[in-house]
Amino acid sequence: MIKNLKIPEKRIGVLKSCLPLLEKRTDTKLSFEEGNVRIEGEALKVWETKDVVKAIGRGFSPEKAFSLLEGNVLYVINLKDYEKTDKGIRRVKSRIIGREGKTRNKIEEISGCMLSVYGKTVSIIAASEKISSVRAGIEMLINGSKHNKVYNYFQRCFHG
Repeated sequence: MIKNLKIPEKRIGVLKSCLPLLEKRTDTKLSFEEGNVRIEGEALKVWETKDVVKAIGRGFSPEKAFSLLEGNVLYVINLKDYEKTDKGIRRVKSRIIGREGKTRNKIEEISGCMLSVYGKTVSIIAASEKISSVRAGIEMLINGSKHNKVYNYFQRCFHG
């Protein structure tokens, strides 16, 4: 099977830095053609590798992206679905990241997920049973909920 993906040019170097390890761990072959990443191999292996490549393209470190090979899943929220202007998207990203990363760190700490805010997306890596709750909390922030309300929501979801 062959799968072609597009990832931001700025992230190609990060992907190339872990290329030998990724190819070895997934038993696939990656190549780069005209801004695309081409993944070749057995169908299931290509599918798993696609998610790792996509996660690196969405701003995750290779180490965090590789957790997708161990049962975690990737979910990407496109902020253009919520905000139509660049100014609105910047505001939402700031709410999710928080001053000096405080909000993002707190969400990761409470939920056990990993977040990346990159470009016009917010990406989540977590166990499949946690994705819907994390997504809902992020959407609360996007829609203007107070941070404490969101933190309390995460506490209820993940710590009873």
